[in-house]
Amino acid sequence: KLTAWEFLDLVSNLYRMPRDISRKRAEYLLSMFGLADRGNELLEGYSHGMRQKVVLAAALIHQPRVILMDEPTVGLDPHSARLLKDLLLELAQQGVTIFLSTHILEIAERMCHRVGILKEGQLLAQGSPAELRQLTGHGEESLEDIFLELTGAQENAELIQSLEEGNDN
Repeated sequence: KLTAWEFLDLVSNLYRMPRDISRKRAEYLLSMFGLADRGNELLEGYSHGMRQKVVLAAALIHQPRVILMDEPTVGLDPHSARLLKDLLLELAQQGVTIFLSTHILEIAERMCHRVGILKEGQLLAQGSPAELRQLTGHGEESLEDIFLELTGAQENAELIQSLEEGNDN
């Protein structure tokens, strides 16, 4: 059983960070995620969103040059999700490489320079959002529309529409 402070201290020790630097980074990250006053509480008493924030702080504490995140906004309230997205954009501008896995395609569209579209483990397409729009021949489509077209999910929409039309008769 650990507190947020203890967990971040453990993680920073794994990265062999000097204690004074790790303490400052932990203070900064806990404060940024709105947990500065809760750092001495046991993690088991935290909500899912609070635990997610601590895990994100742990991922960022050693100031990595490459970050791999899977669905990082899951469990976060809208304010914290925006904060994280803004932080990741800032890190990318500083030269940090970020690999992001998400089903929320608006996030990928807003944040990613390059996008890969996967279906059942197969890479169907990759490129910038603009390149993917060119690939599908639809200049103004959202990334979600492109994903649905490339993965065949458009067929589902057509099926739903035909069912709705059948109910109108």
